[in-house]
Amino acid sequence: MQIVSKSEEDTRKAGYKLSSFLKKGDVISLRGSLGAGKTVFAKGIAEGLGIKEAIVSPTFTIVQEYEGSLKMYHLDLYRLSGEDEFESMGGEDFLYSNGVSLIEWSEKIEDMLPSSTIFINIEIDENGNRIINAEGGEHEYSLC
Repeated sequence: MQIVSKSEEDTRKAGYKLSSFLKKGDVISLRGSLGAGKTVFAKGIAEGLGIKEAIVSPTFTIVQEYEGSLKMYHLDLYRLSGEDEFESMGGEDFLYSNGVSLIEWSEKIEDMLPSSTIFINIEIDENGNRIINAEGGEHEYSLC
């Protein structure tokens, strides 16, 4: 499934829409270059889960935890060296949690991701629009 986002609001709305399909234990891989809109998409998911706190990229803290209709773990693995460092911080707990885990830069732990992972790929086209592709997961969902 693919959508074209022409604004931050469109990207946030796509995340919000996805949130209505999420269930306990879901893992969402957010992929895209710096500034592509991964955190904006995460803000939409958080809004849909009823999270009132401000959502910020956890680049320096690696993990932020939020309470909503489902617990949300927002991970940013940009600064991690790879799977060994992820394991040493107890990262596998977030892959099999009692909430929803959003993982930015999940490419660094590619082989550890559950087979049910939902992959959200965000690319910037020549006009500055975001092309958002969603694939994977074990249940039906929509970004539209």
